[in-house]
Amino acid sequence: MERLWAPWRMRYVGGKHPPGCLFCRVIENPDEPDAELVVWRPEGAIVVLNKFPYNPGHAMVAPTKHESTFEDLDDEPSLQLMRALRGTLRVLRTTLTPDGFNVGANIGSAAGAGIPDHVHLHVVPRWNGDTNFMAVIDDVKIVNEALSQTAEKLKRAFAAT
Repeated sequence: MERLWAPWRMRYVGGKHPPGCLFCRVIENPDEPDAELVVWRPEGAIVVLNKFPYNPGHAMVAPTKHESTFEDLDDEPSLQLMRALRGTLRVLRTTLTPDGFNVGANIGSAAGAGIPDHVHLHVVPRWNGDTNFMAVIDDVKIVNEALSQTAEKLKRAFAAT
């Protein structure tokens, strides 16, 4: 049997997550270890790379206001979130040159939200053919760039905007 090693996933699978809301932790404390994945802090929002990405550049865009659903966000935080989404799409498009995007939200644990108490949008860059034979024959996804490399590339791109 051939093995693909991804030891970094054990932190997720093992369930050893710091207490509290990821987004609030990195908003309130830029020295928090997970803050290394913050690539942009626009007004009223935060953009964080997903630690367990579906594809390179998989980002989460969250309002700085802690709310669990979109309907609880007032107009101004909603507008700031959409501005951050637009900026994120723009930077990902020019920096990573994907062929498309999946943008969406999982609201509530039953819908698959890993952070159910702080509403956020997932932005997943997609490339034609990015689903390869590994996912078909062995339920394995290959992410072809280290998360730290993607983070540094995107931090430079956001800083230049």
